[in-house]
Amino acid sequence: MKRARAKRRVKADAVLTEIVRNGVIAVTEEMKTNLMRTAYNMIVYEALDFTVGLYTAEGETVSIGLGLPSFIRGMAETVKAKLARFGKEGLEPGDILVTNDAYITGSHLYHFTFSLPVFHKGKLSGFACCMAHWTDVGGVLGGVTTDIYSEGIQIPIVKYAKAGVVNQDLVDIIRMNVRIPERAMGDLRAQITAVKTGERRFLELLDRYGREEVLAAIANIMDQSEAAARARTRTIPDGTYEAESFMDDDGVEIGRRVPIKVRVVKSGEEMTIDLSQVSPQVRGFYNSGATTGYSCAQVAYKCLTSPTDYPINEGSFRPLKVILAPGTVVSAVKPAAMRWWMTFPMTVIDTVFRAMEEAIPDRTIAAHHADLLVCLVNGISPKDGRLFLAGIGPSGGGFGAKMTEDGMSATVCLNDGDTHNHPVEQMEAKYPMLFERHALREDSGGAGRYRGGLGTEQVVLARAPININVQVDRVHCPPWGLAGGHSGAGNQVCLRLGGKEITDLPNAKVLMKRLNPGDAITIRAGGGGGFGPPEERDPEKVAHDVRQGYVSAAVARQIYRVALDEQGRVDRAATRLLRREPAPS
Repeated sequence: MKRARAKRRVKADAVLTEIVRNGVIAVTEEMKTNLMRTAYNMIVYEALDFTVGLYTAEGETVSIGLGLPSFIRGMAETVKAKLARFGKEGLEPGDILVTNDAYITGSHLYHFTFSLPVFHKGKLSGFACCMAHWTDVGGVLGGVTTDIYSEGIQIPIVKYAKAGVVNQDLVDIIRMNVRIPERAMGDLRAQITAVKTGERRFLELLDRYGREEVLAAIANIMDQSEAAARARTRTIPDGTYEAESFMDDDGVEIGRRVPIKVRVVKSGEEMTIDLSQVSPQVRGFYNSGATTGYSCAQVAYKCLTSPTDYPINEGSFRPLKVILAPGTVVSAVKPAAMRWWMTFPMTVIDTVFRAMEEAIPDRTIAAHHADLLVCLVNGISPKDGRLFLAGIGPSGGGFGAKMTEDGMSATVCLNDGDTHNHPVEQMEAKYPMLFERHALREDSGGAGRYRGGLGTEQVVLARAPININVQVDRVHCPPWGLAGGHSGAGNQVCLRLGGKEITDLPNAKVLMKRLNPGDAITIRAGGGGGFGPPEERDPEKVAHDVRQGYVSAAVARQIYRVALDEQGRVDRAATRLLRREPAPS
């Protein structure tokens, strides 16, 4: 076995390995582009809520299109589950496999995952895969679900196509269970386009350089990624590191905190991330399957050890061990509700970074706003009298500061990576809404030697009766700072009903609320936590922040201890006096 493997590796020299490295990235990027160009719903072609990837014949990640970090593990586990269901001998050219099983994908029923086994001259050589968010899969439109059965249609692992023949019965069942079938079918076809693109381009790579040579190059790439991750892991001091945080509530038991506790053990060139002490699964719809628990650990580990090593592949995670306990909010078991699966994992990852501050402060980051801040909207369009389904957001918020730089402002949360917000112009053209304001939130970034990024504020006015659903968290657990940095502002949701502003909601979960014409919703994204004591920030940077409207003059004086003259310039003598005084508690 070892001799045969070594012989195969000889065929993939350094040059071919680099050609294949860039080749598989190009394949997944073209898959991504073709999906965007052919999709019917804005959540795919504008928000980019999807991921595409190539996988080995065993289901190991070869390359994923840069997009949602949380899908790194999700698609790989889904491919492996499909292999377990059919076996290699149960697959043939022209097959396309599909599922939206939330407990396999680790997400929710809105994510349909199509996988196409790639055969080269009769031999299974890999998989092309696409997971994308559908706007509707049936189920209830509003409120909090408390089991998976109320959340929509569940498709087990089945063949969408067998030997090139589409299973029309399956298509008809899906069509009957969605509210706007023409759009759902459009997105389905777009996903098929994506996986067929992956198949075609990967086969071209195999034809050009040879199947065994390309597969050997892929093995080289994974080994190189593993070596890089192990080398970087060795630079982290051995030890056990722990941290805690919490979520506001599960949307059912309002005000009851959901505890998050993580434990990281570093030994030699390996790391163990223990998530077994994360809260048990909750009644509300914030649970996610075990696949997401693994994703939390993998995203954190990738950021700490090999953030710029591409393509993202299985090798990077070989030095990582993950410990989960069944039945937690990131390893939920049936029939736990999963509809809003994406919120809690972000804080789990933030908490892993918090645990590692002591060991590697130069590689950690303060907490971020950690929520999509999406408002789901439905109603009857005054244009054509038909039902519409839409979403405001995702809203950009503040990322945490690092040891050497300020946090990013107005950036979509970690879980969704490269997703974008829906353009205001398209939203106003398609739906009866008016965006009165979309701006940065002054003073939302946590103060520090390096300031946290700023959140945003959106004010959206209803121009016709609409129903809204908001499921935002991290209001009462604001993004914490590190090394003496202050917390950023938490997320917030406010309403304007009948001309009256309502700002004292107990949390930011507004479920199935009717807005009449002239009513509005305000969504405020939190800021990132600061890094280091605020009084150590360069006064010129503080003055710049005040001029830009990022920081108020009052906060500049009270928190940063910087005095400004009438022209907004730093008064150095007064600043020295301020900074000699005890820092405010």
